[in-house]
Amino acid sequence: MKYLNGTIDWLGANRDALLVGTLVAAVLVMVMLGLRWLGHRIVARDPHGASWKGVIGRVLSKTSLWFMIAAAADTVARYADMPPRSEHLLFVLFTVAAALQAAVWTRELVLGVIHRNIGEEPGGTALGNAYGVIRVIVSVALFGIAVVVILDNLGVNVTALVAGLGVGGIAIGLAAQGIFSDLFAAMSILLDRPFRRGDTIRYDTTTGTVERIGLKTTRLRAVTGEQVVMANTKLLEREIHNLAEAHRRRVVVAFGLGLRTPAGRLEEVRGIAATAVRAAPGCTLVRCSLTGLGASSLDHELIYDDDSLEYDHNASRKSAILTALLTGLEGANLLLATPTQTAFSALPDGALVPPYQGAAALP
Repeated sequence: MKYLNGTIDWLGANRDALLVGTLVAAVLVMVMLGLRWLGHRIVARDPHGASWKGVIGRVLSKTSLWFMIAAAADTVARYADMPPRSEHLLFVLFTVAAALQAAVWTRELVLGVIHRNIGEEPGGTALGNAYGVIRVIVSVALFGIAVVVILDNLGVNVTALVAGLGVGGIAIGLAAQGIFSDLFAAMSILLDRPFRRGDTIRYDTTTGTVERIGLKTTRLRAVTGEQVVMANTKLLEREIHNLAEAHRRRVVVAFGLGLRTPAGRLEEVRGIAATAVRAAPGCTLVRCSLTGLGASSLDHELIYDDDSLEYDHNASRKSAILTALLTGLEGANLLLATPTQTAFSALPDGALVPPYQGAAALP
């Protein structure tokens, strides 16, 4: 009876504060319920999380009802002059709920970003197949941090625990640093997107199409047919040319005319080259010019742009342009240079003969 009378007296003394705190808590809960409802609507429209809006909606939809109740109770306690034990109990409940809710929100944000970069078909890559493993790792790490934060706010000395976890993490990291470096490199490829599955890339002397982006290696199908396997860490250390991001191909063709070609006729070469390139659909002449005077030729360079990114189309158009160029040069009686021996050869009796062409042998 005494406890009941004390409670009635407390309610009467804090009636206004309780009313204000309850209104504020109700508004707070309504706002969080509205945000969660909005998150569910966004997720329903974008279930794969293909956009940033879908990722944010996924985070909002994971707002817990228990967190709302704990936040509302803590808000009321801040307005009303509650007994110390009750206020401490509500603070503990709010701390636990807030730490766990923050871990859930962060997990959904991280996994949403990863899922968005994997794409709508997570089974299409090794990273997509390992999405469950990544989810477990992220969840363990975030909830572990949440537990440490909760214990610290409850007054528990977590210094030894954090130090032990740090030493254990360093030991595991040193033992598996190669695996972790390739794993983080795979995550860098996934998030930064220097290339994607299906892109054609070139690094060093290798050109190929990306078939799989794995947790440790990336596999490419080279243009020569074989499969090339490259560690993710080593791959990111190289200069990568993403040919799939090109708007067009620039093709350079070098050829040489005979040294006896009159200088006045060199202007005809550009017209012949322009006609040859114009006849190929999707190709645009950049320039065709004399680039140097060789030992046995007048060196020319033909440069044109091909709007196709397919190697088969590029090869077919290049062949047509070269054929048309040869036909035009022959029709204008402009002969290509042939290899010649530039030094004189000595006969057994010491006589000299002029240079010979091709692979013709001395008698």
